[in-house]
Amino acid sequence: MKKQNRFGRIHSVTVACVLCMGLGSTSWAESTWLRCGEVLDVAQGELVGAHTIAIDDGRITSVWSGYPAPEADQSINEVDLKDMTCLPGLMDMHTHLSSEYSPRSQVNRFTLNEADVALLGAKHARVTLAAGFTTVRDLGDSFNATVALRNAINQGQIPGPRIYTAAKSIATTGGHADPTNSWRADLMGQPGPREGVINGVAQAREAVRQRYKDGADAIKITATGGVLSVARSGQNPQFTDDELDAIIAIANDYGMHVAAHAHGGEGMRRAVEAGVHSIEHGTFMDDEIMALMVDRGTWYVPTILAGDFVAEKAQIDGYFPPMVAAKAAAIGPLIQETFGRAYQAGVKIAFGTDCGVSPHGTNAEEFALMVEAGMPPAEAIRSATMSAAELLGVEEELGQIKPGFIADVIAVEGNPLADVTRLESVSFVMRDGEVFHAPHNH
Repeated sequence: MKKQNRFGRIHSVTVACVLCMGLGSTSWAESTWLRCGEVLDVAQGELVGAHTIAIDDGRITSVWSGYPAPEADQSINEVDLKDMTCLPGLMDMHTHLSSEYSPRSQVNRFTLNEADVALLGAKHARVTLAAGFTTVRDLGDSFNATVALRNAINQGQIPGPRIYTAAKSIATTGGHADPTNSWRADLMGQPGPREGVINGVAQAREAVRQRYKDGADAIKITATGGVLSVARSGQNPQFTDDELDAIIAIANDYGMHVAAHAHGGEGMRRAVEAGVHSIEHGTFMDDEIMALMVDRGTWYVPTILAGDFVAEKAQIDGYFPPMVAAKAAAIGPLIQETFGRAYQAGVKIAFGTDCGVSPHGTNAEEFALMVEAGMPPAEAIRSATMSAAELLGVEEELGQIKPGFIADVIAVEGNPLADVTRLESVSFVMRDGEVFHAPHNH
């Protein structure tokens, strides 16, 4: 017997014409109906059969079971996805759209101008959207490139995902996000809060306020050492308690949450106790920290793909500087196992890849790594839809296919609950009611 439709019905608006945006996207002024062979209900973690999704002015207005015919006076734009599974647009909570690591990355810091970085960001944004990721959180850029990128996408000037950006990450002198690490002394200078380098409470406050002034949506700190910075430790704590308290207090004043890059345990503990919103990577997270995160409601964004990528590349002579290669070989392979333990411990998990370390557009490869570590496919997909929306505070608008929600919809062939790698080949992408990628029969 056919399952009762749980989505409900709202009046569907009468329709309109096709508008071509000239950006690889197609937008319709009024009603578009997606005829889906299956719909994945991410809340229930199950397929609910054939449905029609009605979209009007960028919002989902109705979700009907089956394929109802339009009324006699209706003219609609139909998209035939009857041989596909539709699900909400995917969301990646840890990207770096303005860069992509390569053996030239150290040289690029001296050869790429602001315009070069911005254009690379536009390229990476297009690739990310085509991969089915309609929303991303960008956690660290150069030249505030992702602020400009976010604005250009919002204004319809270029295609890309919806961006929530932290702009330039905040570090301490010599810390993971100090942009002058490994530079020659006369070039190094003394970067300060504007450049994302702080020492002490006053500079911590200034750095957060500068990011607010620059137009950031969130704050990113590097609470411990990292892998790709040319600095010795990948684990040591790099902020004092009073610096962390100052950053979080000012971020709260401006309505911005704080994401903390953290590999080592002590820096992670300090960050969680200070009240950061999310821990990124979390490599050496122990049971005590996991329990603390559960108690505080701290999010965990694992980035297993980045760990997998750097561990593989560390085996290639010359791919990384020697100091980086040693850290990549030691830290990279551990993230997946940490993720599996954190999942079992009940830590809140939101999907994130750190793409920009690994190539942009490969974001969906994270799903298979999550499943391999013990998370069921339905929960892995939920981490990239409902959970990510909750992390961002937009769970009433994004992350599900429901009437009233923003029309971010993707479609894949086959059943991603049976084979989560289906999400690595997305056939249809709609963001804000605009079709950016569609099957050839469309």
